Amino acid sequence: GMASLAAILKDRDYDVTGSDEGVYPPMSDFLSQKQIPVFPGYHVRNLAANPDLVIIGNALSRGNPEIEYVLNRRMPYISFPEALKFFFLQKKTPIVVTGTHGKTTTTSMIAWILHTAGFSPDFLIGGISENFRSSYGLEGGQYCVVEGDEYDSAFFDKGPKFLHYLPYVAVIGNIEFDHADIYTDLEAIKLQFRRFVHLIPQQGYLAVGADSPAALEISRFCHGKTETFGIDSENVWSPANMQLQDNRIRFDILHRKKLFQQVRLNVYGNYNVRNALAATAILNHLGVSGEDIRRGLESFTGVRRRLQLRATVGGVRIYEDFAHHPTAVRETLRTMRETLHPTRLWAIYEPRSATSIIRKVCREVQADDLIVIMSNGGFGDIYTKLPKALEQQHAKSYSTVQEKAR
Repeated sequence: GMASLAAILKDRDYDVTGSDEGVYPPMSDFLSQKQIPVFPGYHVRNLAANPDLVIIGNALSRGNPEIEYVLNRRMPYISFPEALKFFFLQKKTPIVVTGTHGKTTTTSMIAWILHTAGFSPDFLIGGISENFRSSYGLEGGQYCVVEGDEYDSAFFDKGPKFLHYLPYVAVIGNIEFDHADIYTDLEAIKLQFRRFVHLIPQQGYLAVGADSPAALEISRFCHGKTETFGIDSENVWSPANMQLQDNRIRFDILHRKKLFQQVRLNVYGNYNVRNALAATAILNHLGVSGEDIRRGLESFTGVRRRLQLRATVGGVRIYEDFAHHPTAVRETLRTMRETLHPTRLWAIYEPRSATSIIRKVCREVQADDLIVIMSNGGFGDIYTKLPKALEQQHAKSYSTVQEKAR
């Protein structure tokens, strides 16, 4: 999010620099392409240019040398969500997509379909959309599509980011216990979603994932129009006749049990059926035609780091996925089994601790295995190192076989 905001401000002709630790692809490459300098680590000298405004991310706390310098010098500062609201949301109609899972993909779907239907949206996504090749866009239309994160805003604002986003049209895809570092239990998270729902005006709209009991419960606090989506046919929006066709999902979208459109997604997983239903509910409410929605869904190619094929080496396929919550991990692995039918499936999960798994995988991997690497971080650049190690091992094994043959 911070990287995307930096790029948006740069596009608006502001001079932007930043500081961070452990910047990794794809965002490090993205910032480099945008010619936005990023200082490695936090030092007072990074603020020597005396900026007009400092935007402080939620990963930083008191004791950070740059924060202490900002406070001591009484420099103007705001949080990331405050900056987004101030610079970009106040004169737009915000579409805010929230939930524990699926919000990045759903945000991308909505933005892409609005784009292909000619609505020229602004958007900010918590990942890089493959269709746009970007995590943001400033097309100048009425709508601004924003991924709404429930994580806290900054050390001086412990409320969720999404409370700053002026929701007029919104999605709550699902609600589960997450972010155990700042929330004590599910009830604490539900409280923040109730506060979010209370911000939706009477003339606003909420699409709620009814497969999630907690999300359905929270939706009852909404003062605007509410529609449900989910697998159950009793929902306002539901799927029917789901089938796997050429490793892709084909299904009917039903609106109040009547056929709305038949679609074939280019992304894996039943969870993407739910994401498509959420996007369809929002877009239909905004007046996008059913045919434009179908075309947009069928041309949607996903988000980087969401079940992305990274390499194929010696019959071994390696995929990358962003999953880090237990539910997301389970759904990712289920999708890989049901869609790609691997002989064996490896799930390499990063608990964000000091481990190295590459040697173990190289020792035990077999041809036709499928590997899914799941992390919400850089994982020590395993996405590059593992294919390289397997290539070296494969080349060595081939040489050994050739020598024996001679």
